[in-house]
Amino acid sequence: MEIILWIGFYFLTFYAFLPALVSRIFGFRVFMKGKSETEIALTFDDGPDPVYTPKLLDLLKRYNVQATFFVVGENAERNPDIIARIHEEGHIIGIHNYVHHTNWLMRPRTVKRQIHRTSDVIKQVTGTRPMYYRPPWGIVNVFDYANLGYLQIVLWTSLFGDWRKRVSADKLYRRMKQKLKPGEVFLLHDCGITFGADPDAPANTISALERILEDGRRAGYDFVGIDKLIASTERAKGKKMDKHQAVRRTNMNNNESTAEKSHTIGPLKKVIVKLWMIYEKGFHILFRLRPVGQGHFFNYRIRKYSGPPLDLSDKQTLRSGDKIMEIHFENQMLFDLGMNSKSTLQIGIRIIREMEHALPEMARELAKAPKGNEVKALYGVSMIHRGAESLGYRTFELPRGFFAWTTNIYLRILIRVIHPSGNQRVRDRGETMNPRMLIMPRDVLLGWADESRTKRRPNRDRTASAKLDTSKKVSTEAEEIEVNFEDGAVGKLI
Repeated sequence: MEIILWIGFYFLTFYAFLPALVSRIFGFRVFMKGKSETEIALTFDDGPDPVYTPKLLDLLKRYNVQATFFVVGENAERNPDIIARIHEEGHIIGIHNYVHHTNWLMRPRTVKRQIHRTSDVIKQVTGTRPMYYRPPWGIVNVFDYANLGYLQIVLWTSLFGDWRKRVSADKLYRRMKQKLKPGEVFLLHDCGITFGADPDAPANTISALERILEDGRRAGYDFVGIDKLIASTERAKGKKMDKHQAVRRTNMNNNESTAEKSHTIGPLKKVIVKLWMIYEKGFHILFRLRPVGQGHFFNYRIRKYSGPPLDLSDKQTLRSGDKIMEIHFENQMLFDLGMNSKSTLQIGIRIIREMEHALPEMARELAKAPKGNEVKALYGVSMIHRGAESLGYRTFELPRGFFAWTTNIYLRILIRVIHPSGNQRVRDRGETMNPRMLIMPRDVLLGWADESRTKRRPNRDRTASAKLDTSKKVSTEAEEIEVNFEDGAVGKLI
């Protein structure tokens, strides 16, 4: 049963949840926000609607404005004359699936068929195939990146709840006014017949939009199709490339000061972090993780090891089927630690210290845990592994395969989510970030239960000369941690 749960959890995580998270947070393979001094992109989903889309086109024509329409295939098939008008008046037509179903609930082949069918409908009317795609609700699955390589996926910077009639035209106008600035991609709706929408809601959208177009004209803004905003963005990136590279070099040379300045996060990332923590709680419930001590930093579960044989000592080998105590870091605490530390070096040192403080509790937990007497080793996977040997761990490379690949992706995403400057670190040093297995033999872990030692490090003498060696070792360890974090290795035990 547990194997089935693991397979299902990994499938949902890597098929649906992580691709959506990656595309939304990091803009991977999608266009979300433009770089322009004057341009704003208006995009409309779910149409065409026989009543409201013509009224919207009249408004856009009156203000000489171009927009992008992501059409639902079955609606386009019923209203070919409106599709023809959208095309003839210079607007961009994109695909929004043939029916308004989420890609999470469809097989990759089904998604592909939906897109091809809609593309065929549009080509029959306009003579050209669309180049742009917006998945319903902005949700992609992992195969969309490969299957839709010929289409540009377009998301948005701002949406306003205009599919609900109770959001009045005045309220919509105020919401849109707050976001009215160059580079924005507005998501609006010209049809209200999809699930959860109100049929007459587009009337409020059109009313509010007329005031926004007037405001934009006075401010000197240009409302353009998504193609023009993408082109302007590419030109802006080209002009700023040399400057961007110089900034990156400066950031690398002033790593700690950069970290101190980046300890605030925007509202979008706050929402993402909150969703990530909810996801983690679901993981804990599904796989019955138990807290270590007060549960502030670590959780664990006992399971069977399923990797290759690992020599832990001359007389001890960890084999597939042996019981292990698998440790998981509490991501909320790791996030708080990252936000409250002055530098990445300080984060690394504090994590090592927290691990050191938690090991006695782990040893006591092992002694009382169900089937704890069968456990052969403490086990974790982390990108933080330098200095772990001083605590009694042995480190091993993850065997190549699906688990290593998914773990690497997961930890990189985790770095981006929980660390204030995680995006930059993954971009700069992603190739050097390699998670490793950290394994501590049972007898070494149980040795940590003895708190009578002055220093809780295994195999340390308590002589004066040993204390001198210890200070050197701590200094060396700090240097190792610094090097490790310079390589971008902020991670977690899983």
